Amino acid sequence: DLAEAVQAALFGMGRLEPLLEDESIANIDINGCDEVWIDRTDGRRERGEAIADSDAQLIDLVRAVATYTGLSSRAWDVSNPWLTMRLPDGSRLAALMAVVDRPHLSIRCYRLQKVVLEDLFVLGGFSAQVGAFLRAAVRGRQNLMISGETFAGKTTLLRALGNEIAPEERLITAEHFRELGFTTFRDLHPNCVELEERPPNAEGVGAITLDELVEMCRRLDPDRLIVGEVIGGEIVAMLDAMTQGEDGSLSTIHARNSKMVFQRIAAYAIKSHHRLPVEASYMLTAGALDFIVHMSKRSTPDGTVQRQVSSVREVIAYDGTQIISSEVFGSADGVTAHAAAPVTDARALVLADNGYDQSEWAS
Repeated sequence: DLAEAVQAALFGMGRLEPLLEDESIANIDINGCDEVWIDRTDGRRERGEAIADSDAQLIDLVRAVATYTGLSSRAWDVSNPWLTMRLPDGSRLAALMAVVDRPHLSIRCYRLQKVVLEDLFVLGGFSAQVGAFLRAAVRGRQNLMISGETFAGKTTLLRALGNEIAPEERLITAEHFRELGFTTFRDLHPNCVELEERPPNAEGVGAITLDELVEMCRRLDPDRLIVGEVIGGEIVAMLDAMTQGEDGSLSTIHARNSKMVFQRIAAYAIKSHHRLPVEASYMLTAGALDFIVHMSKRSTPDGTVQRQVSSVREVIAYDGTQIISSEVFGSADGVTAHAAAPVTDARALVLADNGYDQSEWAS
């Protein structure tokens, strides 16, 4: 125990290390060194033990990790009170200081395990028909955007969809911080390049934004372009890439339902440096996206959390006023998706060529 503690203190996350290694833990919230809250994967929340002897020791720990982890070091001090980064095990850390009375950390525990659509089907993430549709959509090089609220399972579904891509295809990913982990499994993706956003240095220079990374991706000869999560102006570059031949692209976005995605895209686009008006963003969206896959979560009677595909929306056209779309899979209870409307003929042919014939499922 002493040897492991010394190892964790010198080269790991100190007393956080056992928590990060515990696969039953989904999230860790730390409001100061001795106030630790743990969310289990089954939905339970419990109080944890102190992870440092003082707040100053906690700050030193995080600073040390931020210095050597990731593609570039990240500052965390009074001048840079907000820190986001990916930990060595794939977890996402967000830390705040100076503008709060005590240092605060939130850690989203990601387990970089090999996940495929069949795994999510077994867990009840979607029906067999939805699974067949998603597999055919990826293999048929349809542009998909996965939407959902926080902790709805968007990233996990994106990983599973990405793992349906053939090994001979070249993947280029762009993320705020690397968490998709496609390069971890070289048997599935031997030709993969992962790009990570870089924050500015202490002098406020040297930043490389996700918007710029997406532009770089397009020049790296990708067969597939994957943007981990769009939360800003990078949406314009991504959609623009989709309309210029980067078919089969994947991404995620926060939204409360599948139809709200259009509003979210327009809001991001108008705030970008392009200042794209709503009409232009709608036109770009209609020409770029093929389907929106929405993830929902709900608490079950036994206290666990169920994450499921609750909607699949086909993006059809822009009529000059709004985006015309059709919900091909929907749910009456807001969670479990069932067939709701047929896919348009052109896309139906693509899906049929890749293993999903909607007429067979209808019969």
